[in-house]
Amino acid sequence: MSAAAILPPSESYEELIARFRWSVPANFNIAEACCDRWADGSGRVALVHQAVGGAIERISYDALRGASARIGNVLKARGVAPGDRVAVLLPQGPEAAIAHLAIYRIGAIAVPLFQLFGPDALEFRLRDSGAAAMITDDVGLAAMGDTRDRLPLLHTILGAEGARPGVLSLWEAAERASDACPLAETAADDPALIVYTSGTTGSPKGALHAHRTLIGHLPGVEMPQEMFPQPGDLFWTPADWAWIGGLLDVLLPSLFHGVPVLAHRMAKFDPERAFDLMARHGVRNAFLPPTALRMMRQLRDPTRFGHRLRSIGSGGETLGAETLEWGREAFGVTINEFYGQTECNLVVANCAGLMPVKPGFMGRPVPGHRVAVIDAAGVPRAAGEEGRIAIARPDPAMFLGYWNNPEATAAKFQGAWLLTGDTGTADDEGYIRFLGRDDDVITSSGYRIGPGEVEDCLLRHPAVAIAAVVGLPDVLRTEEVTAVIVPREGVVADDALAARIRAFVRERLAAHLYPRRVVFVESLPMTATGKVMRGALRRDLAAALVATPEDRP
Repeated sequence: MSAAAILPPSESYEELIARFRWSVPANFNIAEACCDRWADGSGRVALVHQAVGGAIERISYDALRGASARIGNVLKARGVAPGDRVAVLLPQGPEAAIAHLAIYRIGAIAVPLFQLFGPDALEFRLRDSGAAAMITDDVGLAAMGDTRDRLPLLHTILGAEGARPGVLSLWEAAERASDACPLAETAADDPALIVYTSGTTGSPKGALHAHRTLIGHLPGVEMPQEMFPQPGDLFWTPADWAWIGGLLDVLLPSLFHGVPVLAHRMAKFDPERAFDLMARHGVRNAFLPPTALRMMRQLRDPTRFGHRLRSIGSGGETLGAETLEWGREAFGVTINEFYGQTECNLVVANCAGLMPVKPGFMGRPVPGHRVAVIDAAGVPRAAGEEGRIAIARPDPAMFLGYWNNPEATAAKFQGAWLLTGDTGTADDEGYIRFLGRDDDVITSSGYRIGPGEVEDCLLRHPAVAIAAVVGLPDVLRTEEVTAVIVPREGVVADDALAARIRAFVRERLAAHLYPRRVVFVESLPMTATGKVMRGALRRDLAAALVATPEDRP
């Protein structure tokens, strides 16, 4: 049996909203909620780990509790106190889950870091957070380079693959430690982790979250995963657990509900391996980012893998009708889009089992969250009117603030509203359409154009694998709608194809929406979370492209 969902059983979205109430206790600790309460000696499975070589290991909640208690004691013996920051530089796997639980257990603050970061990115985050300790492996140590010499506050590094110069062996130290490590008495509002923003504009900022953020995430997991949990559920995502999407959309909510999580290190996303992995392990629930779905869409006959998915959620970029249609054919389920950001996650979602899914709309506000499209004065806009997507506070999923950055924290709010930095519209049923980041919206010939709608149309063209739409400076139109396209394998990317693509979009959307410029590339710049970096793309194109009569009709 799994823990009961916090969303009440309902026959409709309206009933769900009417019946839901938050229940956030005064004291709450993520390690107790996600581990200790299930560690009853029964051997209940928490993780199914498929190693890179193919070996499969099943790790129980009992094992997670014992290992995290030992490592918690190791950290305390090394001087880590409640409120100290401990970095976790590990891939998907048992060590990452254990490290997080150990940190929460002793009241310290976890700082998840991505292994594909370079030394400069790692140094910035370690220095900014003031990390006192770090748990990593040899890949993480190599990624750090010589940064430790410039981080005087980082006094302890525990190596998952053994001792190295200046590095203690994590497991040797754990073997010598006691498995009796009492849980820190943390309030629900006490800080638990710092998740750094992607840093697509300016320096990354550390979003400080409290233990209660896990409770705040639960409705936004349960709703797009079709009333998760259900008997037999098994959850997987290719998203790294260093990101809020992997950690708080999948790993911790699943452990909270007593649902096993499939863990597999995938250094580079492989769509065929993803299909095979889900089929082999009988995955029932998945969080698949839009970029992963678009790559999977290129494989022939995906039903041949024999996957048995019950629910799929996706977020981070707009899906659009094309991907939704393909998802129903490929998986036999409707992909439920959801929306949020590092500072306040999973606040809008679709749920095909409760309400119609409208292509182009990312869903309705998740129960417990008040989300609106507001104007510059903070007043909600009328249906269909463009504005800024905002989230009302207080909200248990909302961050406490940016780490050591009160100015940026203050700038994130307008009165009672947290400003997401995204623009959108809402219809008369409360469905919210994402138009783009504030700096992604294109102004062309007096029209304001969100890139999502044009990108969705481009993906319908059989020659297009991945596409991004940006605006480039234009004397006549202010900005020129520009499509940057990764063509499908074997496609000849020439001027004739560019002309066909322009005509394709013009016929299906509108004369003011079609891309007057089409650029073919081998890949798009993306954040580590798989979001297209439109700002970087726009800057690079503006600096490098010289207009020619052929590509500007």
